[in-house]
Amino acid sequence: MKTLLILLAFFLPGVVLGQPAPVTVFAAASLRGALDAVAEDFGADVSISYGGSGTMARQIDAGAPADIVILAAPVWMDWLQERGILGDAPQTYLLGNRLVLVAPADSTIAPDPGNLAASLGDMRLVIGQRDAVPAGIYAREWLQATKQWEALQNVLAETDNVRTALALVARAEMPLGVVYRTDAMAEPKVRVIYTVPDDQHSPIVYPAAALTDAGKVFLKFLQTDKSMDIFAAYGFAPVKP
Repeated sequence: MKTLLILLAFFLPGVVLGQPAPVTVFAAASLRGALDAVAEDFGADVSISYGGSGTMARQIDAGAPADIVILAAPVWMDWLQERGILGDAPQTYLLGNRLVLVAPADSTIAPDPGNLAASLGDMRLVIGQRDAVPAGIYAREWLQATKQWEALQNVLAETDNVRTALALVARAEMPLGVVYRTDAMAEPKVRVIYTVPDDQHSPIVYPAAALTDAGKVFLKFLQTDKSMDIFAAYGFAPVKP
């Protein structure tokens, strides 16, 4: 038996007596909190780097070691695929989300969602960077669909990830921001003014791709009923096949 365990340890590094190997995750900033809670039940060390999806994708493309990547939009996962980084790894659409307009919790601002410029005056609307951060891309699509983009595109404050946009509103440094529903649920210092209809932007989905065998084990773990229940408690929705 001892000889068998030694052989298993040699051929399956990181796997001891059925325990999963440690895993390194690169994930979209909006998963912070929910993914941390899920990872606590994994049974091995989970190291998670959070950031804007574009930033995470570029770091992996530059050679940053990761076992699995989870982004907030297919566009950046498709980019990694085109760059040959994913190899044969399939993309798994893991979660869904909603886009919301938020204000500081103690503010009295009550904007018309169809005419935000009228409520902003000389203030700015904060969103994720319009071309790189998925929440910003979805926000731009919504504003274009409601014919507000031309009036607002020059009065935006753009951030490198959605949690930074959330923080600016929570600190009342910005009067309004566009973030995910899950972000608003995680921050008591903001209030949701408006939930953007799903048909006014591209579907919000979180694709995941395992880059190593350890990543495959973790991805399978993320799809268990227990993990999905935790994600649901944080406001995420499962993606229907």
